[in-house]
Amino acid sequence: MPLEFELCPGRPIGRDHPCFIIAEIGQNHQGDLEIAKQMIRVAKECGADCAKFQKSELEHKFNKKALERPYTSQHSWGKTYGEHKRHLEFSHDQYRELQRYAKEIGIFFTASGMDEMAVEFLHELGVPFFKVGSGDTNNFPYLEKTAKKGRPMVISSGMQSMSTMRQVYQLVKPLNPNFCFLQCTSAYPLQPEDVNLRVITEYQSAFPDIPIGYSGHETGIAISIAAVAMGAKVVERHMTLDKTWKGSDHQASLEPKELAELVRSIRIVEKAMGSPVKRLLPCEVACNEKLGKSVVAKVRIPAGTTLTLDMLAVKVAEPKGCHPEDIFDLVGKKVKVNIDEDETIVEDAVENHVKKVKC
Repeated sequence: MPLEFELCPGRPIGRDHPCFIIAEIGQNHQGDLEIAKQMIRVAKECGADCAKFQKSELEHKFNKKALERPYTSQHSWGKTYGEHKRHLEFSHDQYRELQRYAKEIGIFFTASGMDEMAVEFLHELGVPFFKVGSGDTNNFPYLEKTAKKGRPMVISSGMQSMSTMRQVYQLVKPLNPNFCFLQCTSAYPLQPEDVNLRVITEYQSAFPDIPIGYSGHETGIAISIAAVAMGAKVVERHMTLDKTWKGSDHQASLEPKELAELVRSIRIVEKAMGSPVKRLLPCEVACNEKLGKSVVAKVRIPAGTTLTLDMLAVKVAEPKGCHPEDIFDLVGKKVKVNIDEDETIVEDAVENHVKKVKC
């Protein structure tokens, strides 16, 4: 069984624990602190376990030329990429305010540290776990420093190969055993044919001692629900208040009604996974009593007759008698009493027949 560990205080993941659902606010707050708070509240109301942001220290994430390049996209919040990113980036004090708000309303709060200095700040902030975005999964110095902080880690795997993920596992595992991988494809919005949910089972096989999850950028909720049915123990989805807002992530995000339905559906699927033991369930008894079949006599069978298959039939009968699956066991045995045509063959009417109990 996959390892279980406490991702947030009092909230373990893995094994039979409920899927941990992350509402990825990211930068869909439009750089507005009040919108960010509203989104945290909506995430809580929809039933998500955690509201997550993206924290960057821009001069550590980008070089000067990247920040100075013109940015003329319809999604731009400034003339340069740096102006655009600064508009969307909250200060340390604003992050503390958001963290306090999340604590007040009762939802876990964290962020992806998009560079090493951002991780330092988030560690100081005391987030319950670090989220490693796909862009840093093959950034081994970053991974090593983050793992050594000792906080649980959720590591996305977009843009990576299986070989790289094996290297990530080998690097992180000795430093910090409390981490999980999320299958992820870095495209916005993601087309179904590029999701590759089967990677979840590949990860489960290759890394059996860590939980495996899914981070989705597709439209709708069906694929994310399927990921849970395949064993995803963490699900991360972007959320938005309005898909038509400016910003490249909104289109691949879930609006509140969709997020609430995703959470509801995941909890239903978890209940439906049930037990691997196949047996007659209490809820099936009524149907079995009404429609369950028994062995009956196809012809009149006198006492002392040795049963042959052509004497027997299977019908819905009253009263109940020998189970249909026992019909071959009846062949060659003698009946102790006269049995009329179309009459139920009950266990007590057959010599040396042991009643089998369904289980």
